[in-house]
Formats: sequence, C-alpha cells, structure tokens
Amino acid sequence: MVLGFHTRWAVGLAVALLMVGCTSTAPSESAPVAATEPAEVAVIPMPEGMVQLEGTATVELLVNGERIVIEVDGTQAPITAGNFVDLVERDVYDGTVFHRVVREPQPFVVQGGDPQSKDPSVPVQQLGTGGFIDPDTQEERMVPLEITPEGADQPIYSQTFEMAGETAKPALRHTHGAVAMARSQFPDSASAQFYFALADLPFLDGSYAVFGYVSEGLEVVDNIQQGDVIESATVIEGLDALVTE
Repeated sequence: MVLGFHTRWAVGLAVALLMVGCTSTAPSESAPVAATEPAEVAVIPMPEGMVQLEGTATVELLVNGERIVIEVDGTQAPITAGNFVDLVERDVYDGTVFHRVVREPQPFVVQGGDPQSKDPSVPVQQLGTGGFIDPDTQEERMVPLEITPEGADQPIYSQTFEMAGETAKPALRHTHGAVAMARSQFPDSASAQFYFALADLPFLDGSYAVFGYVSEGLEVVDNIQQGDVIESATVIEGLDALVTE
C-alpha cells in the first residue's frame, strides 16, 4: 500500500519519537546517522563482559495485574536477548513505567524500561533518557545494534541494514507483538529501554533490534496506557541459557 503524504509524515514523526531521548549519550544533531555509501558489513566478536542468551527464554511481565509472556530469541539476537534477560533477572524492570505510547494516527509502539521511571521525583519529560548503570563498572551498559539477516549464520553488528548495504529481510521482524530495543540515532546506544510493536511495522525492519515476541497477553499490550507500571518481570524459563563471555 502506498502511503499518502499525511500518513507518511505521521509515520516519520512516530519513528522520530521512538529514537529521541532513548539514552543519555545521544549524538549531536550534526552527527551522521547513515553512511552515504553502503559500508562493509561489520563482523565483530561479542564485546568483552557482555551477557548472551544461548537459545531461548520465557519472560513474564505483570502489568495492571495481567500477564504478558514474551518468548525471547537468543538464537538470532544473542547479545540483545541476553541483555534483556539479565536485566529482568536483576529486577531492573520491576516498578518501571511505560513512558511513551503512540497509537495515533495509527498504532505504533508502547515503550518502557527506563530505570529512572522507578523514581517518582524524576520529571516526566526526562523519562526516556535513562539506561542501566552496571553496578560493577558504575557505567551505563550499552549493547551493539544486532540484527541477523534471514538465512545468515551471524548477525550484522553496529550498522543498520541500510548502512551495511544489506538487502535481505531480518530473521526477526517487526510484526504485531514484536519486542525490540529502543535507541537513539547512534546504532550502539540501546541499554535497557524496549518497546512492543502495536502493529506490523516493516519500515523499522533492519533498523532496530527485535529480540522476541509476545506469546500470551497481546491484548494486555494493546491496552497499555502511558504511565502504566511493570509490576514485576520474571524469567520463568531459560535462565540457564544466560552466559557471560
């Protein structure tokens, strides 16, 4: 379907809303956000000390007293999935708020997971700028952009598909109920914040890292309102697949 001008403008605005303020290390407005020519695909080892998920895991969120079950895929997104499961196990998400909900002019995303949102004294306008501060390093943990092309043996790291000149579709796509990491314009700026796709969003494929899908409670996700709280987040299966290298 060809989008009309108004719809295309609205989609562009929604994408901008997703990107703005996802981390405190966002680049300046003058920083480039895409290569002018396709770059060589980056093949990098897992950063030292990063956790990864070797296989799959199941996570349960409790929101408004109702369950949301997420199947987390470490086979296609080992670092991104490992980071999420590790933060769940650390209770990072317990008590955090969904600070951004975009449903108009069409369903887009529900975004949350900012650790700052646990503190009621933090101004609402500041939510969306926080990440996970690793207690071992006292620094914000960043995870590289990690997207595996369909049929590929390994992910592309630190580049969008457009930047890498990749023409295949991602193995994990933005279908309704997909769970992915929010970030700023800098590809490797994801930390703790994540979002649910409220509809099929193919225009985000290859630019943001999907790491799982809602298997139960999609109707709960669809009804989340801004300000709703994650009462608890629990790894109910697959914790033994979490490793650090």
